[in-house]
Amino acid sequence: MDTVMLIKAAIMGIVEGLTEFLPISSTGHLILAGSLLGGFSDTKGKVFEIAIQTGAILAVIIVYWQRLRETAAGLGNDVRARRFVLNVLIGFLPAVILGLLFGKAIKAHLFTPIVVATTFIVGGFIILWAERRPASTIRVQEVDQMTPLDALKVGLVQCLAMVPGTSRSGSTIIGGMLLGLSRKAATDFSFFLAIPTLIGAGLYSLYKEREALAVADVPLFAVGLLFSFISAWICVRWLLRYIASHSFVPFAWYRIAFGIVVLVTAYTGVVVWQD
Repeated sequence: MDTVMLIKAAIMGIVEGLTEFLPISSTGHLILAGSLLGGFSDTKGKVFEIAIQTGAILAVIIVYWQRLRETAAGLGNDVRARRFVLNVLIGFLPAVILGLLFGKAIKAHLFTPIVVATTFIVGGFIILWAERRPASTIRVQEVDQMTPLDALKVGLVQCLAMVPGTSRSGSTIIGGMLLGLSRKAATDFSFFLAIPTLIGAGLYSLYKEREALAVADVPLFAVGLLFSFISAWICVRWLLRYIASHSFVPFAWYRIAFGIVVLVTAYTGVVVWQD
């Protein structure tokens, strides 16, 4: 394996880990980074971008390991544990159903700079709107207070992330806040919901494109996974501390600025968006 490609894989892993759980869209950043670095525009590169999400998810599992272990141990006799698992499954199902139905069409028609830039900018203004809501609108302070209906609503909002540039984390966190969840509850549930969603997407992508992969690709994927894990672990721990006393307003302005960057780089030929 070319050393230069391994370095590029490490950079892509870092980009994935740092952007996956922030409300700024990892997809848009990976498209930009992959085009600037080169070597990730073919089918194998697209699978790589999805597969390295598994490294980021491993970081979430480790950060929340105690909660996940307690939940697994309590499934037999703990009502709270069973309700938690049920809520995650309910939130996960809409993405599975709509992804299978519309995923191919979305990829074929919506991966354009106009769409991505628009969702970045619109998403930024939605974050600004969500952060201006009065405290009286918050119904759910902790994840364990969520009802199955709350979980379903967040799961439906997560489906908006199928549109590139929207951000899975952004749609679930900000959508959850607009639905009455506290910033902490929305962020925690977004992380928990990411576990089945991203692992499922990664495994499905690897299986679907298995003929395009070879044993020689293992080092490339391993490096991407490793650096995705490390950067995501740092990012998740930082974000949990950040939301305790800060809002998402800086991310809103970042999204708006990045949307403008997307347009400029696309129409000057710096970034190639076509498959």
